[in-house]
Amino acid sequence: MNEKPLAVDAVGITKKYGSLVAVNELSMAVAEGEVYGVLGPNGAGKTTFLRMLFGLIRPDSGTLEILGRTWQQDGPRALDGVAGFIESPKFYPYLTGRRNLELLAGLDGGGAASRIDGAIDRVDLTGRDRDKVGGYSFGMRQRLGMAAALLRDPRLLVLDEPANGLDPAGIRDMRALVKRLAASGLTVLLSSHNMDEVEEICDNVTIMRTGDVVYHGTIDRLREQAPQQAHRITTADNAAALALGDAHPNLQIVARDGALHARAEQAVIDGYVARLVAAGIAVRGLALDEAPLEALFFMLTETSPQSVPSAFEPAGAVA
Repeated sequence: MNEKPLAVDAVGITKKYGSLVAVNELSMAVAEGEVYGVLGPNGAGKTTFLRMLFGLIRPDSGTLEILGRTWQQDGPRALDGVAGFIESPKFYPYLTGRRNLELLAGLDGGGAASRIDGAIDRVDLTGRDRDKVGGYSFGMRQRLGMAAALLRDPRLLVLDEPANGLDPAGIRDMRALVKRLAASGLTVLLSSHNMDEVEEICDNVTIMRTGDVVYHGTIDRLREQAPQQAHRITTADNAAALALGDAHPNLQIVARDGALHARAEQAVIDGYVARLVAAGIAVRGLALDEAPLEALFFMLTETSPQSVPSAFEPAGAVA
């Protein structure tokens, strides 16, 4: 069976700033037609990699092909068929959304102006495109940035933290937009520091930590490696509840921040809560803790025990 051609083929990419290694021996293969996520906390090297892809900076070593082209051999033509934005897109706030797009289309040429109406419709800005950008919400400006990218009729869309700073409704709308674009056959490469943002839309992910790759692979394989769901439990007597939990089979439990954090299959959690009630220990709170994929993401990307505290570090005395 023939493999899909690659939209992005990075091999051994390294970028240093003095003694700081921003990206270390990064290799990544993004097939055409997929949604690929690059995840990691701030400082992981995600934006540095995207800047190299756009040619804003050059790698110190390694090779980077974009839709079969390289910056060394093809220069600016390496970005033919590529569009997107690094960090937040910028526009003239005193002009309307449509006028901003008209100016950008004039710079791009090649029929970009004929795609303005379609781009506005695809990002759900119809009816607001003649309003001044200064009155747009942050989410609307992000969607206008997507519309500007679509003017180029790209094969590869590159988005740097597209949902960063959005409220829950904006995140939902951005996720739906990316899904629609991917369904049209567009290749999407996006960066994020939020596992929830990419879990439902990405086919494959690369997770980075301080320049290094700590995971390559599918979301499904990542789910298989994720720990069981955690619950946060508060009781009238955490010390007694912790002692009871230590004796409960197949249950991981620690005390931290005035609560108990228990990890096990749901049936085991249910049985433990029933035992608490039977023992006369009042249960005052029971809630889902970090999701399994989020927990694994933190485990992979922590640089020190203090950077992203884990509910399952040794707790010491019960609070």
